[in-house]
Order: sequence, then C-alpha cells, then structure tokens
Amino acid sequence: MQDDPNTIDLKEPFARSLAAAWRSWRRYLDLKFRDLGLSQARWSVLFELSRNEEATQIELARVLEIEAASLVRLLDGLENAGLIERRPSVEDRRAKTLHLTDAAWPLIDRMKEISAASRMAILEDVPPQDLRIATEVLIRIAARLELLNNGQNG
Repeated sequence: MQDDPNTIDLKEPFARSLAAAWRSWRRYLDLKFRDLGLSQARWSVLFELSRNEEATQIELARVLEIEAASLVRLLDGLENAGLIERRPSVEDRRAKTLHLTDAAWPLIDRMKEISAASRMAILEDVPPQDLRIATEVLIRIAARLELLNNGQNG
C-alpha cells in the first residue's frame, strides 16, 4: 500500500510524539510513585498483579516484556517486603502463582489514587472527543502491531 504524499510527513512526527509522550508519562508516574518508595519496575509489577492476580512468573514476565531473571529479582524484593507471595500452581506443579498479600492492598489503593489524579492532571485540557479519537487510533495501532509481530519471538 502506497503512502499518500500528503500524510507521509505526519508518520514520523506522530511516532516520535507518541514515544515522547509515553516516556514523559512514565517519568511523571515514576516521580509520583517514588514517594511511596517504588521504582518503575516495582510499581509495574504491583499494578499488573492487581489486575491479574495468580499469574505465573512466566506469564507476568511476558506481559511486562521483561526477562524472567530480571522479574525473579523484582519478585524476591517484593516478597521480602511482604507485598507478594509465591504459591505452587494447582495447574502446573513446576510453576508458582503470584499473589498480593494483605499488606499490599493499601499500597495498591494509594497507587490507583495517584494514577487517577495523574490522568486527570495530564489529560485536563484534552477534550473528550479528542480522547475518543486518540483511543481509537491507539487501538488500531496496537492491533496492527500485533498482526505484524504475530509469530515473531521477543
């Protein structure tokens, strides 16, 4: 499929802007969560486990797109802090499922509050219609990337 000569110049600035916005958003959250004593790697793990408790280490590494060895070190730290526990999987005795402890939930609740306030601050001046369009575009991009990455390792 040929690019329309009128849109070819939009693709590079769009891609750069998307990447820059994502990096800035993450940096903003990282600064907010630092007050809770959490690194970006730790808060990413905790958020994902709050959405998908009982995930295995392999599943979590895949979702977070990090190496299993790096995840193990993160999980060790979270376990030592009393925020998660590993339990034998009922489906696969070789695997361990990950669970948030009771001590983790107040922290997760505070993280969610910070995230909601951050979204409000970041998106304050963006009209709802623009957010709907941007969401549709990002969904289409994600679907296209999934198609392009289908069958690829990594």
